Amino acid sequence: MNKLGELLYNKSEYMETASGNKVSCQSELCGSQNIVLSGKTIVINDCIIRGDLANLRVGRHCVEKSRSVIRPPFKKFSKGIAFFPLHIGDHVFIEEDCVVNAAQIGSYVHVGKNCVIGHQCVLKDCCKILDNTVLPPETGVPPFTVFSGSLGCPQAIERTWKPMLRANFSGLGEKLFMK
Repeated sequence: MNKLGELLYNKSEYMETASGNKVSCQSELCGSQNIVLSGKTIVINDCIIRGDLANLRVGRHCVEKSRSVIRPPFKKFSKGIAFFPLHIGDHVFIEEDCVVNAAQIGSYVHVGKNCVIGHQCVLKDCCKILDNTVLPPETGVPPFTVFSGSLGCPQAIERTWKPMLRANFSGLGEKLFMK
């Protein structure tokens, strides 16, 4: 994966919580009583986090960059719309200008710039969504995959992960069936 550079900020423009979360004064947290930031999470300016619709849990060491909207998933019923909780894992990096409406985002996920994550999408651990990707509703992104495109589809398994996957999982089927 690409290395992420240093992220510098002006302390006077951010509020810091006891658990080390840094939230920009210019960001908007709706329904803050329903938003749980687990610690060391950074919410940069002009982000909107919609906790007024349903509960949102964000793991440790996450970054939500400028002008991103994070809202819980919804489902349409005959009597109206219901919103469901959104859980974001640890070490998740969401770039600028994203709209995230997923049901679940695993740990170690990178969402590129200008992405739209459709409602009820599930992003498993260690996946990457490239810039300008649109994931249709209810898309499942498997672990260790890269998705891109205007209708997001898998591109490849990261080259750096292939040797590790081969080393750890080759011959696994043989081991399971041998007695």
